Amino acid sequence: MTAISVGLVLVVSSFLGALLWSALAAILFQPLYQRLLGYWPGRRNRAALVALLIITVAIVLPSLIVSSMVVDQAAGVYTQIRSGQINIASYFEKIHDALPIRLQQMLDSAGFGSFERAKTQVVEAVSNSASLLAGRALSIGANAAAFLLAFGVGLYVTFFLLRDGERLGPAIVRGLPLEQSVATRIADQFVSVARATIKGSVVVALVQGALGAATFWIVGLPAALLWGVLMAIAALLPAIGPTIIWAPVAVYLLATSAYWQAGVVVASGMLVIGLADNILRPMLVGRDTGIPDWLVLVTTLGGVELVGLSGIVVGPIAGALFITGWSILTEKRLGDPAGTDGAPIRDDARARS
Repeated sequence: MTAISVGLVLVVSSFLGALLWSALAAILFQPLYQRLLGYWPGRRNRAALVALLIITVAIVLPSLIVSSMVVDQAAGVYTQIRSGQINIASYFEKIHDALPIRLQQMLDSAGFGSFERAKTQVVEAVSNSASLLAGRALSIGANAAAFLLAFGVGLYVTFFLLRDGERLGPAIVRGLPLEQSVATRIADQFVSVARATIKGSVVVALVQGALGAATFWIVGLPAALLWGVLMAIAALLPAIGPTIIWAPVAVYLLATSAYWQAGVVVASGMLVIGLADNILRPMLVGRDTGIPDWLVLVTTLGGVELVGLSGIVVGPIAGALFITGWSILTEKRLGDPAGTDGAPIRDDARARS
């Protein structure tokens, strides 16, 4: 059976990303489907189709539009860097010259040998990053047919997962080679962490990125949407957050005597963007997943490195399942009947949907 399962995974390996996001969409929007089914009792196909249309119009199409705009801005920034219209070295020079003399001396003697060497390294890193973004944009364009195929497969699978999810889920749990109480606990943790990650991390990060893009547009920074996307990505990482984006921008604005612009960025970063997480996360999640922030950070970075964008969700889920698995083993070793005799298990870390 293991060989058959591995063979199936190899066959569908080209669509694993699409299948993963289809499953996540079905988990997240199952309540919407159930509500629509309440309006049309017995019309499962109609309810699933309307739910899929809502997902496409409200989420998929805006995401594609924003992605295309970000790719255009990234390619434009790369072109301006290559042509010299954007001189990153001069920006760092302005910041350096605006600093106090003692701080300049500390920078020049701190491990980099000289400020010129540090400036060269940073400029090279930024240029390479812009080149990578432009190259990835060309790669996406060259593989447009494969992308459209995976996109179509994802929508198609999402329809059936929405329609049949309430029957497929229990069937999969029953088929796991584990005790039913243990399998149920692991499945519940998977669903709760998936929902919490999307609702409590991805949605909040998108809101913070949108607020950041609006702030940068107000102060007149070029490629404001690109900066907003970078802020949304940074917001996914606990202990780092969007501050890593807006704080250097504020420092640059201060160094270049753009005082009111710097004040707007700082005020927005601290009072608007920073508070969005504290306000929205409890509303969207209710309670956190119980995963330590350091583990979320490590698993998110590792997941992105391993499987790309899907690692934003795959990483925290892997971390949560790891904790759950070891908790179950500990309970069994200590002779705790919880989780072994089918009795309900109290899990305070479970996130509300």
